[in-house]
Amino acid sequence: MSSIGTRCVQAGYVPGDGDPRQLPIYQSTTFKYDTSEHMGRLFDLEESGYFYTRLQNPTNDAVAAKIADLEGGTAGMLTSSGQAANFFAVFNIAECGDHVVASSAIYGGTFNLLAHTMHKMGIDCTFVSPTCTREELDAAFRPNTKCVVGETIANPALAVLDIEMFADAAHAHGVPLIVDNTFATPIMCRPIEWGADIVTHSTTKYMDGHAATVGGAIVDSGNFDWMAHADKFPGLTTPDESYHGIVYAEKFGQGGAYITKATSQLMRDFGSIQSPQNAFYLNLGLESLHVRMPKHCENGMAAAEFLSKHPKIAAVRYPGLPSDRYYELAQKYMPHGTCGVVSFDVAGGRKAAEKFMAGLKICNIETHVADSHTCCLHPASSTHRQMTDDELTAAGISPAMVRLSCGLEDKEDILADLDQALAAI
Repeated sequence: MSSIGTRCVQAGYVPGDGDPRQLPIYQSTTFKYDTSEHMGRLFDLEESGYFYTRLQNPTNDAVAAKIADLEGGTAGMLTSSGQAANFFAVFNIAECGDHVVASSAIYGGTFNLLAHTMHKMGIDCTFVSPTCTREELDAAFRPNTKCVVGETIANPALAVLDIEMFADAAHAHGVPLIVDNTFATPIMCRPIEWGADIVTHSTTKYMDGHAATVGGAIVDSGNFDWMAHADKFPGLTTPDESYHGIVYAEKFGQGGAYITKATSQLMRDFGSIQSPQNAFYLNLGLESLHVRMPKHCENGMAAAEFLSKHPKIAAVRYPGLPSDRYYELAQKYMPHGTCGVVSFDVAGGRKAAEKFMAGLKICNIETHVADSHTCCLHPASSTHRQMTDDELTAAGISPAMVRLSCGLEDKEDILADLDQALAAI
């Protein structure tokens, strides 16, 4: 099953003779066993199986396996949201007294998670520009740094991460690189092939594709050698007394330790599970991901080209445009297209941007992005409103920025709607 399109349709769940062709929904909180000894072996992680959906569920595991297959990883897990995925991904290897390095051009919710919420938990974060030099990146590391975090395509600044450079720096300092691949999806970019160790997703976006379900995913590449850096990651390389003294890296190996720990510890204690019903819907979205992404990219490129030539637009950010500062990186990592999201500044500032948005008819004003309907929002007053002006600038966001997410409508209709709304300013 080498084609990624075929894997979108068939990976994760392989029915046997007479089994349901479509992935079954295991809508059950618990599972019955004949003996307590058998259940005890599950609790001891001596056998694989299911005993409570807060930790694992067969429907969820099948969909997680599909996403891991698409990304080229060894193991995966679903979470209740993309925010939960990013939190778990970092907190699985960083704790009070530790430090994280992150690109400043990331989703506002993730920035807030790292800069404020996890800071309250005793985890510090140093933010670096996505365009930093290798020397500037190296200078951000500390002896207690546990990981590096970035986004393939930043939301909404659309900065493209130099995955190879960030991965090389992370590995030189003995830590993994975590990449949020939500906007590109594995159809347009597979960060693991460029050195990323952990990949996260807000499956709410393109993977679901229809604004139907909130969810997240984490994929482990299986490439990072935890035992080679045992002193940095005691949670994986020393006995877990909260789970019968298991040493995850020894018992589950390089390809299974990280996800098993995240499930056994974090999902057990935080319970941010994705419902089996949502996982079922997510799987339906994944089956058409390889068909939808090229259309999103086509519409995004058309909108970016139109806006870049319009006199009432002050600036356009879209890594597919040859004039974009991230064009060369986009060509390297995503030669067949980036995403359907375009960020642009309306000439005239915040008020002009608000008037433009009020005039849209096809494009909906929504706190959402990356689904079948074209939508837009004003980040400075919505998703990123918790950030200071300096933080907004560091994240590549201006008060006049509008984030446009091109859906699957005919591109001529999208462009006509943009045109008439701009004419009203």
